[in-house]
Amino acid sequence: MRRLAIVLLALLLASCGAQRHAAVKGKTVVRCATGSFQPNATAKLSYAGVAANGAVAYAKPGGNVLARFGKVNVNNYPTVFGVVGKVVTRQCKTAWYRVQLPVRPNGKTGYVRPWRLQLAPVRARIVVDISERRLTLYRSGKKLLSSPVAVGAPATPTPTGRFYVNQRLVPSDSSGPFGPGAIGISAFSNVLTGWAQGGPVAIHGTNEPWSIGHPVSNGCVRLPNAVLARIWPLAVAGTPVIIHA
Repeated sequence: MRRLAIVLLALLLASCGAQRHAAVKGKTVVRCATGSFQPNATAKLSYAGVAANGAVAYAKPGGNVLARFGKVNVNNYPTVFGVVGKVVTRQCKTAWYRVQLPVRPNGKTGYVRPWRLQLAPVRARIVVDISERRLTLYRSGKKLLSSPVAVGAPATPTPTGRFYVNQRLVPSDSSGPFGPGAIGISAFSNVLTGWAQGGPVAIHGTNEPWSIGHPVSNGCVRLPNAVLARIWPLAVAGTPVIIHA
């Protein structure tokens, strides 16, 4: 049994992101495996990374440049990333953040230097069930509200995957097709590649309330305007958005 316990302890310390405690002159020093990855998003809490002065995303730590971002995007909205986790040094300090990127292909991630980002906690999470045509919003892991939605038509389906809120836009006409607001997410249509800005997807209101509950959109998720108004103050930039079939 003693031998088994020693083996299990060795495996635990060798695991990705393991921390080691070493005594140095009577003090305990916490050490990590250099270059190990530590996730920091859970069902209850995640983080947004605000690039107040822009940022460069790399394919891997110290690797090739994937994309460059200014301090605001094409809609003049501050550049925000969904933070997946961090790569740490031997002293357990953050060397890189792994972040979700608002680019094609959907689900793309990259690595950004920590001094480029200001992290902010996010407690909301949005889940869209396409087959049920329903959106559910959670806060701190607890269901807060659920609503029927309109989703993409068969020819222009709503993309599935793990995304995040990357912009929040208020249209000049609240009686228009987006209703009182559009919560932009980091997803792009898989078929409307020729659309402006590459065919971005959003969760928004509608001036066609009859469409709620039906697969009729160009890929966006439509909510009743009254529900969008309830979600708006909670779905801050960086909020995780999970869309599944």
